[in-house]
Amino acid sequence: MNTDWQSVSPSHRSGNPLYERGQTSSGSSRSKETPPGDQETAEQSETRTEAASDGNQPQAAADDLDPNDIWQKTLHELALQMPATTFETWVRDTSIIGYAEGEFIVGAPHAWARDWLQNRLRRKIKDILNQLTGRSVQVFFEVRPQSQKQPDSPDSAPLYANIPLAAPETKPAEVDPSPPPASRTPTAPPRRRDTVQTPAAAAATRSDAPLQSGVFNPRYTFDSFVVGNHNRLAHAAAQSIVEQPGHRFNPLFVYGGVGLGKTHLLHAIGHAMSRQGMQVLYCSSEQFTNDLISAIRQQNTEEYRNKYRQVDLLLIDDIQFIGGKESTQEEFFHTFNHLHAAGRQVVISSDRPPKEIATLEARLRSRFEGGLQADISQPDLETRVAILQSKAQSIDQPVSTDVLMLIAERVESNIRELEGALNRLIIQAPFHDRQLDRSVAEEILDTLVPQRRPREATSVVQIVAKHFHLTTEDLLGRSRTKEIANARQLAMYLLREENGLSLINIGELLGGRDHSTVRHGVEKIAQDIERDEGARREVVALREKIYEPPGS
Repeated sequence: MNTDWQSVSPSHRSGNPLYERGQTSSGSSRSKETPPGDQETAEQSETRTEAASDGNQPQAAADDLDPNDIWQKTLHELALQMPATTFETWVRDTSIIGYAEGEFIVGAPHAWARDWLQNRLRRKIKDILNQLTGRSVQVFFEVRPQSQKQPDSPDSAPLYANIPLAAPETKPAEVDPSPPPASRTPTAPPRRRDTVQTPAAAAATRSDAPLQSGVFNPRYTFDSFVVGNHNRLAHAAAQSIVEQPGHRFNPLFVYGGVGLGKTHLLHAIGHAMSRQGMQVLYCSSEQFTNDLISAIRQQNTEEYRNKYRQVDLLLIDDIQFIGGKESTQEEFFHTFNHLHAAGRQVVISSDRPPKEIATLEARLRSRFEGGLQADISQPDLETRVAILQSKAQSIDQPVSTDVLMLIAERVESNIRELEGALNRLIIQAPFHDRQLDRSVAEEILDTLVPQRRPREATSVVQIVAKHFHLTTEDLLGRSRTKEIANARQLAMYLLREENGLSLINIGELLGGRDHSTVRHGVEKIAQDIERDEGARREVVALREKIYEPPGS
C-alpha cells in the first residue's frame, strides 16, 4: 500500500482539513463532543489518554499495519458477535476511509449508519481494534464520500489510504435495526397511502392533505360500539379525547385480551377525528417497525419521520410487539415525545398494561403510564347479549332473545368468537328446515361450540400447584407463606366457582380445612379480581387450564 503513516495526534489536528471541515460532501459532520450515550467521564478520559501514551503499550510496526486488512478482520469478528440482519443493515457496508497512527476513520454509507455506529458500536469496535493492532486506538465515524477520490486539499491527501470501499451487499432486514433519531425537526408532508381522507375544505387549504380513505373499518364506529361495565372507562376516555384531543388523556393506553374491542375503539376514534379535518394515522407496531426498516434500506428516513410526526392523531395497535426491539423503541420514544410536546394526541393499544410488558424500556413505560390506562375486560352475560343484538341488527337478521342468550351463555371468551358463533348459526340454520329457535340453536352450537367441562377436582389442585411451580403437598400442607397461601386460595375459588363444590368438600380436599377458612379464601380472591387486573388475569389463565378441551 502507498500509504503515508503521518501522525495525526490531537496536537496535529489544527489546520488539518480532515478534522476542521464541518461537512463532508455527503452532508455529514463529526461533532467534537462525545455523542449522547457514549460519554466518557473525566477519569475514563484520563485513563484513555494515559493508555495511548504509555511507552510500554505493545506497538505494531507501522510498516506492517494494513488498515484494510485490520478492518476486514474487525468485520469478521463483529459478524460473529452480532445478529446477522443487524450486521447486514448497519455494519457490512462500511470501510476505512482514513488512517493515521492510532486513529481509524470508519466510513458509513449514510448519516443514520454513522450515528448508529457511533452510539451503539463504537466501544466494541475500539476494543476489537485494540486487540488486533496491539495498541490503544481511537475510532471516528464519517459519512463516506460518494467516491474514494483523493481530496482536493493536499494537506489531507496523506490521511486517505488507497483502500477500496466494501462492496454493498444488503440483505432484507428481519430484525429491528433503527438508528438514533436525528435532531432536526421533520418538514416534509406524511406519505399519503397510510392516512385517511379529510373533508374537502381541509384538502383545499392544505396541499399535503391525505387523499386516500378506507384505512379504517367502516363498521368500527362509536355508534356500533356496545358499552358495558367491561369497557365503560375506555369508551368514555375515547370520546373525551375526540372532543379535546391532546389535553386530558394523552396518551390514552387501552389494554385487554384478544377480540375484546380495542381495535374497534381505535378505529372509532380515527373516524371521529378524521371527520373533524384532522390528519390521522393508524398502524400496528409491526407496521411501524417495517416502515422503519424500509426507510433505512431506501435511505428516506426523513420521509419516514415526517409520516409519523406530522399528524394530529397517532393510533398504534398492539404496542406490546415492540418489546425487546431496542432500536424501534428508541425511534418510537422520540416520535412520542415529538407529538406529545406539540399537543398532538397519541392512542395506544396492548394486550396487557405497560408494567406487564417485560421488555419495554422504562422511559417508554413511564410515558405510557403518564396518561390514562383503560382496561377492556371480558363482557358479562348481559353485555354479551347486547353485543349479539347489535350484531344481528347490523346484518338485518332477526334472532330471538332466547337464541342470543344461549350463544352468550356458551361463548364467554371474547367478542370476536361471540359474533363468529352468531354468523355461523345464521348460515347453518336454513339447512335444518326449521325456524331458528333455541332447540335448533342448541343442535348447531353443540357442533360449533362444544360445551366444556372442568377437570376433576384433584386435577384442578394439581394444575394450580404446577402453575405456581409448587407441589400438591404445598397446597395441602400448613405453610402460610404468601405465595403458597395465595395459590391455595385460588384453588379454593376455582373449585367453588368452576367445579361447584361445597365449602366443606373443598376444605376436605385441601388438607382438612374448615368451611370458614375456605369461605374467606374464596371471598378474598373475588375481591382481588374486582380491584386488581393482575389477579383477574391470573384467574383467567388458570380457568383456561382447568377446562378440558371441547369434545374430550
